[in-house]
Amino acid sequence: MIEVRNVWKRYDDKTVLEKVSLNVERNEFITIVGASGCGKTTFLRMLLGEVEPCEGSIFVEGEPLIPEPHADRGVVFQRYSVFPHLTVLENVLLGLDLANARWLGRTFGRRRTQNVERAREMLKRVSLERTAGNYPSELSGGMQQRLALAQTLVKAPRILLLDEPFGALDPGYRTDMHELLLDLFGELDLTVFMITHDIAEGFSLGSRLLVFDKPRVDPHNPDLYGATITFDLPVGHHRRLDSIVDTMNVKPGQE
Repeated sequence: MIEVRNVWKRYDDKTVLEKVSLNVERNEFITIVGASGCGKTTFLRMLLGEVEPCEGSIFVEGEPLIPEPHADRGVVFQRYSVFPHLTVLENVLLGLDLANARWLGRTFGRRRTQNVERAREMLKRVSLERTAGNYPSELSGGMQQRLALAQTLVKAPRILLLDEPFGALDPGYRTDMHELLLDLFGELDLTVFMITHDIAEGFSLGSRLLVFDKPRVDPHNPDLYGATITFDLPVGHHRRLDSIVDTMNVKPGQE
């Protein structure tokens, strides 16, 4: 479904990514780990279409990736991307209304009824149907992240991009969100890319785990070389976790 061919990304004299190549099948769950500043978010932003590679190409189902955010790709960040002045239902409804009424930002009649039904169904899927009339400030952190997921998934993207979506949540909420995400992953036939700093989370959620790191470093010019994919592991290879942690010089759950 997705092919990344020898992608490089540089900013002025700084090389962020180099020689990144990857093939991803439909309905894979890709988790991504690596030290801060090694290009994980840049890679996700390239898949989103927000950032273009300096060299190399990215293809989606054989076609060049559209170099701008598109409805087939949804994204959820660590910070809750919800609108505080809109109710829970209005937050989910907004994307549908904008897609159908670009200039007015609101639909009417039969289309409005259909959009409201679709938004309510998505809220039901993320267990927020009882909070439809509430505002985000009245929700817990875990509930706000459920709302952010509903905002994204109501547009039925084929590819879901997650940038540390659970990093700010307490352990109990994280467990609930893990279960919800896996349920939605199977139910909606998604292809997922998720950045996490928790290696154990990466192994437990992903069907593949990618490690981004710099294979070569110039101590006199730290920005000369970029990061690439140094490990690409199928889920279940827990016996190799210790060796990966040693290589990255981090402990599970820590940066």
